[in-house]
Amino acid sequence: MTSAQSAENGRGAAYIGALTGVRSGKRSFYPEYVRSSQRLERAIGALDRISRALVRTAEGPSALVEAVVRAAADHLHADWLLFAIADGVLPAARPRFLLLARGRLLASEEAIPAHARAALETLRCRPWEAERPVADEVRVAMTLDGEPVGGIAGRPGRDIEPADTDLAVLRVLANQAAVALHNSFLLHATMRLRGRTERLSEEAAQQARDLAARSAELQSTQQRLIGAMQRQALDDERHRIARELHDSVTQEVLSAGMTIEICRAELAEAGPEFAGITGRLADAKDLTRHAVERLRAAIYALHNTAEESPGSLPTLLKRLSTVHLPTDLTVTVRVGGQPVPLPGEAEHALIRITGEALFNTAMHTNASRALVRLRYRDERLVLSISDDGDGDPAQLRRSLRLTSATDLAGCHRGLANMRARAEQLGGSLAIRKSRIGGIMLVVQLPLPTAAEGESGR
Repeated sequence: MTSAQSAENGRGAAYIGALTGVRSGKRSFYPEYVRSSQRLERAIGALDRISRALVRTAEGPSALVEAVVRAAADHLHADWLLFAIADGVLPAARPRFLLLARGRLLASEEAIPAHARAALETLRCRPWEAERPVADEVRVAMTLDGEPVGGIAGRPGRDIEPADTDLAVLRVLANQAAVALHNSFLLHATMRLRGRTERLSEEAAQQARDLAARSAELQSTQQRLIGAMQRQALDDERHRIARELHDSVTQEVLSAGMTIEICRAELAEAGPEFAGITGRLADAKDLTRHAVERLRAAIYALHNTAEESPGSLPTLLKRLSTVHLPTDLTVTVRVGGQPVPLPGEAEHALIRITGEALFNTAMHTNASRALVRLRYRDERLVLSISDDGDGDPAQLRRSLRLTSATDLAGCHRGLANMRARAEQLGGSLAIRKSRIGGIMLVVQLPLPTAAEGESGR
């Protein structure tokens, strides 16, 4: 070989070494180049398999582990290959180990052949020893956050001589598998939590719908109860008036009729000169008889009034003004302001106060008309009952003070009861001179807030 040829061969070797990383002054550099190229191709193929294996995270942990095992086995042309997670780490990861031998995947410890048990024991119990050299085997540790969490072990094929690049590829595969396995667990755990969250959300929505239905039923029940309370208040007032008419007014009219009959009989015995008076007494007796009949008809009507539908306080007051049938008292009801819903006990108390006042007006004041005014103001409600009778407000105020101090054998207890009802609701009762000539009772109550009104109803 000439010197020129030797120089040319040296330059070629230098170029090949620069390209392949092979440094050799011998004629055997080409076989080394071929082996380096093959290792490079295997490394690139392994990286491709790793990427295809690790993108199967969404398929679940089992599919991910199987893909990792097959990728590692293909890289080593392995007779068998084992992937294992150490005990006590990644507790939720499944499967804990997987062996590929002769094309079969084994995940049962009883099925693991004897020649792979030592590797399984090391990877599960002492993963930090996975990097120690073992004859005829390749082992690499799998790390997560710098801590060993398992590893990969296998027996390469006869035509494979594992190099450092092969071990590096297996480490990359093992470490990425650990991360992907943990992320896969987190993904599926998140999906399970999302499914549970959706179920809980649907259950909460259903409970909200059920609660809304029950709330509507409760509101309907409350409205029916309020209506029943309102009807009960009117019925109580009718029955009270009926008892008063029966126990006092009717008996007094009957007594007057009996007295007239006695006087007429005595005058008839006295002589014909009293015949005119006797005739007029007979007419008076007929009038008392007709009055008793009207009272009895009114009492019957009050006891047997057909059931009425509930209404607002103004409506109830207008109905109440029609129950004083036995007298010639004309009752007018006027309402001012925007009506506000009141608690049931407040409406009941106002109806009782109004009924008591109108009954007293009809029985004791010789009044021909009465005025009931209901005024809704900003923060209070004012109820007044006026008449044109001959009552004395000053006398009534004195009687009310005396009643508060002592029991006057039941006299004027109605006024005391009315004042007590008003004060129980945080209000007051006053007795004044009426503009139409008689007595005016004024009741003032604080209006509830919106929340109080709803809760009271």
